[in-house]
Amino acid sequence: MRRTNKNSYLIVDGYNIINAWDNLKEISKVDLDGAREKLVHYIIEYAQYTGKKAIIVFDAYNVKNSKEKIEERKYITIVYTKEHQTADSYIEKYISSLSKYDDIEVATSDYAEQQIILGKGASRISARELKLYVDSAMVKIKEEQEKRQQKIQRNFLEERLDKDILSKLENIRRKRWKHCVSWTIIYLWNFNWGRF
Repeated sequence: MRRTNKNSYLIVDGYNIINAWDNLKEISKVDLDGAREKLVHYIIEYAQYTGKKAIIVFDAYNVKNSKEKIEERKYITIVYTKEHQTADSYIEKYISSLSKYDDIEVATSDYAEQQIILGKGASRISARELKLYVDSAMVKIKEEQEKRQQKIQRNFLEERLDKDILSKLENIRRKRWKHCVSWTIIYLWNFNWGRF
């Protein structure tokens, strides 16, 4: 029996990606929260565009007394692991909980993690590949927004009317214009005549 409703997942090793992308790495040196939020923003846009269920995992391995925290946002889930749990171990466990029929991609540049991911039937994408995919999606999103904006700006009646009706309306406009111009000339003549 073949399953047709396949889910598509993108699981991101958060700190691994932050440290692999130059722009996020620079931000993280002064503002780690800012770098996390920037990554979250990128992944939200990508997940919305691709329709994938995205999960970003940030580990709290060295954070004392931290408890696992799961934050749901539009299009993504953000996971902060508990104390002594790495993002790698959380990702491995999470992949095991999914169906073997699901399409699972894990974004990490950690070689050991990539091997485990492949062994569990998921596919891996490197941090560099994810950056290329996200950048490409952002360009396409921007192009679609510009097309929509142009379409909104160019919503003229003349584009929706048939040529015969458009011609009749143009004739009416011209007749009224001539009539309007005639009355304007008469008015101006009288107005100016009355001043002298």
